[in-house]
Amino acid sequence: MNNRKEIIIGFIVGIIANTFGTLLYILLFSDLGIVETFNAAIEQGHIGSLLALGAILNLVAFFGFLRIKRDQRAKGVMLATLVTALVILLYKVMS
Repeated sequence: MNNRKEIIIGFIVGIIANTFGTLLYILLFSDLGIVETFNAAIEQGHIGSLLALGAILNLVAFFGFLRIKRDQRAKGVMLATLVTALVILLYKVMS
């Protein structure tokens, strides 16, 4: 049960890192606000790219957990990254 808890913690950290990375990218590189950037990305079909750029921050969490010997949490971050990739794939296929 302890391993499952560690993976869930890593997954949550991965989702938060992805969200924070996406928002950070928008704040640093977009002239528009957050909502306007999301709306423009949806209209132009770039929401997948926006999410993928946000997932770069997952690298920091992943390697940080590996560095402090929290392998199960690193697996959770990897799982969150894979879920993000599947969401992007589904979005690309559906549109």
